[in-house]
Amino acid sequence: MSTRSRAVLLSAVAAVAALSLSACGKGGTSGGGGNTNFVTGNNGIDTAPQGERAAAPDLSGKTIDGRTVDVADYKGKVVVLNVWGSWCGPCREEAKYFAKVSKGYSGKGVQFVGINTRDTSTTPAVAFEKEHGIGYPSLYDPTGRLMLRFKKGTLNPQLIPSTLILDKDGKVAARALEPLDDAGLLKMLKPVLAEK
Repeated sequence: MSTRSRAVLLSAVAAVAALSLSACGKGGTSGGGGNTNFVTGNNGIDTAPQGERAAAPDLSGKTIDGRTVDVADYKGKVVVLNVWGSWCGPCREEAKYFAKVSKGYSGKGVQFVGINTRDTSTTPAVAFEKEHGIGYPSLYDPTGRLMLRFKKGTLNPQLIPSTLILDKDGKVAARALEPLDDAGLLKMLKPVLAEK
């Protein structure tokens, strides 16, 4: 292998490593400008005032188990959207909390929906949900196209896991661009659920 080929290969490996490290982790900013009207709290949770929220984009398609889901069908409920991947360590850490809270809020005006991203097939995603007791649907989004539908600055495709709370009108009320435990998730969910 020539010196030039070796240098190109090392550069490519370094770039992939950097992307891998930044693709799954804790915290960060949304990136990419755009006025989303979020107010950053000291707990890692950003909120948008009730009259200044952006509508969620069309979030519909096939789930990891082959069904069809359209998030718009849940209007009138508070929707918890969790962006995750089976390859993501922090996603594995937070999954038990999402399973617990989703079961605890079943029948209480809350719908959980996952957005599975960057899994190259649904097999590891289905195994992930089974292993962690996830009972709610997850849209299959291997290329991140659903994430890119959000208003610029709302989500950062580099930060997985991420969680959004949609209010009863289907507007983005809160977000966390880091893993959450049950207490953090409830800090996001309860105020939006209590809104009139």
